[in-house]
Amino acid sequence: MSGGTLVALAADEIVMGEFSVLGPIDPQIGGLPAASIVKARDCKPVADVSDLTLVLADMGEKAVAQVKQGAIELLTPRLERTAAEALAAKLTDGRWTHDYALTAREAGGLGLLIKVGMPLEVMKLMQLYPQAVEQSGIEFLPMHSPPRRRG
Repeated sequence: MSGGTLVALAADEIVMGEFSVLGPIDPQIGGLPAASIVKARDCKPVADVSDLTLVLADMGEKAVAQVKQGAIELLTPRLERTAAEALAAKLTDGRWTHDYALTAREAGGLGLLIKVGMPLEVMKLMQLYPQAVEQSGIEFLPMHSPPRRRG
């Protein structure tokens, strides 16, 4: 969702289907939210923080700043600078989990120009590109009858 949200931020108008969602653009470092790494570092005295956490937090601060700046640049052609900065902060600051689904109503409430109602032609086009289904990692084996006893 975050990659799609970045693309959408560059659009003049975001058209969403009835069940479409956008997502936060909070950067992730090694599968962990950058903002949460920074928060973890700040929750303890620096002497009690591991070197790895300090390095990751430094990277996290940079990553958040970079993504935020990119979002501001994408938004400023359509929003005033102050509004673009506020929206970029909300999308990057870690207030939501990375998989949080921003509905059309919520995205519109954040200040994005949202139109609900995906044209039928677009829906037909999307059917030509089915998405892969992720496997759960659980292997299901066919059930067999227990072996029969002889005799």
